[in-house]
Amino acid sequence: MENLQELLHGFTIAVTVPHLVLMVIGVLLGILVGVLPGLGAPNGVSLLLPLTFGMQPVSAIILLSSMYWGALFGGSVTSILFNIPGEPSSVATTFDGYPMARDGRPTTALATAFGSAAFGALVGVILITFLASWVAQVALAFGPPEYFAVYFLAFASFVGMGGAAPIKTVVALAIGFAIAAIGIDTVSGSVRLTMGIDELVKGVSFVVAVMGLFGIGELLVAVEEEFNARGVSSRIDWKEVFRAVVRLPRHGIALLRSAAIGCWMGITPGGPTAASFMSYGIARRFSRRGGHFGTGEVEGIISPETADHAAGTSALLPMLSLGIPGSATAAVMMGGLMIWGLNPGPMLFVDQKDFVWGLIASMYVGNIVAVALVLLTVPIFAALMRIPFVIIAPLIVIICVVGAYSVSNSYLDVVMMLGFGVVGYLFKKLFYPLAPLVLAIVIGDKAEDAFRQSMLMSKGSLGVFFANPLVTSLVLAGLALLLLPLALQIAHVRRKPGERKSIAPGPEDSRSRPTATSAPR
Repeated sequence: MENLQELLHGFTIAVTVPHLVLMVIGVLLGILVGVLPGLGAPNGVSLLLPLTFGMQPVSAIILLSSMYWGALFGGSVTSILFNIPGEPSSVATTFDGYPMARDGRPTTALATAFGSAAFGALVGVILITFLASWVAQVALAFGPPEYFAVYFLAFASFVGMGGAAPIKTVVALAIGFAIAAIGIDTVSGSVRLTMGIDELVKGVSFVVAVMGLFGIGELLVAVEEEFNARGVSSRIDWKEVFRAVVRLPRHGIALLRSAAIGCWMGITPGGPTAASFMSYGIARRFSRRGGHFGTGEVEGIISPETADHAAGTSALLPMLSLGIPGSATAAVMMGGLMIWGLNPGPMLFVDQKDFVWGLIASMYVGNIVAVALVLLTVPIFAALMRIPFVIIAPLIVIICVVGAYSVSNSYLDVVMMLGFGVVGYLFKKLFYPLAPLVLAIVIGDKAEDAFRQSMLMSKGSLGVFFANPLVTSLVLAGLALLLLPLALQIAHVRRKPGERKSIAPGPEDSRSRPTATSAPR
């Protein structure tokens, strides 16, 4: 009850004309940052941070958080329309969002994504409002073993629930781990896998990899299969936007499940990217239409978008209550708090109630503003799909090249981006899943650091991963997911001993498997 009273007081601080104007400005800037593949929310907030030094802390954090919400929404736009994720956490949205847009339903895809994102963000804010004390206790229990267990669970979920052949998933993960290992070893400080190229010391940028794998890779497939295709001429209708949002409650189970996954991964160090991938994999496994995922399935958009925004919102809670940022953007915001003279941690809720509850109240209002603005721009974004393919293709190449070069002003990044485009093309043609590859590139180095730190703590004993109920439950859940395909195969063999040879899919089965590139145009 006390939290509700504090929240009402926070609304009196957040809902003022100057703060509402800051929300609109922040959301619009965030949408622009999210749409541009080379930036992303952390970079956008970092660029805006110096402009807030002369502002009141409440006004400054409202502006920065509003940009964060806008960037999360904006990252879905290029993912759905051009198969180029604007944000790392928007990668999973491309799997069904882009095929749906190419199928002549860009308005439905965008409206579904924005509506799902709004629901996930709302659940995340409610969690922050009512479960702050419990979440703080859980987060305090996390050390390197628990961090590794969460990452292990995310990887295992793709092997057990990804829908692709487990061997191919493991191969994709292994390649991703190898790419993530390039650069400086953060534990020992040694340089590895750079092949004598000095510029690789910094590692391989996620932006470069993703734009190559998805932007250039999809473009190569499109050139091969549909070079003479014309642009989509779907009619933009506000009624379709309304219908797409109204149909969301029909997928209530997927919404609630994805929101729960997102909140958990946001509070723990998993983050929005791992949450969106895990949610997509679990939805594909349990959906009655799991075989249609990758061809423009609605739940394939709902699941990653809901988890992404739930995790992105929940990530602010450990930053405020413990001083432990749950995401890169939260880390930038925490730096802003310290510059403004505020110390994140438990005492922040006691000494700076106006700041904390003004921020929490602004999350409710800011997400409403963000949804309203992105829905107003749906017709504009969807109209881009009417542009003929022969014009869109060069634009995609230009966006990818500029985005890759802008990461560190290096021509090597452009070359690597083109190389990743070839890898993405081969993965699509050979029916290897891209999602595990991308996930391993994103958090593979973090998982390795957590594992090696755990080994240092325990002097090389794996018993550290069974030292307490929390880490034990996470590790056992991951092991269960790893063994799930084998258990299902054994059960299938026992039921039909005469059909053992038909268990492994042959080339004909692989060719008939639905993929994003085989969706009807």
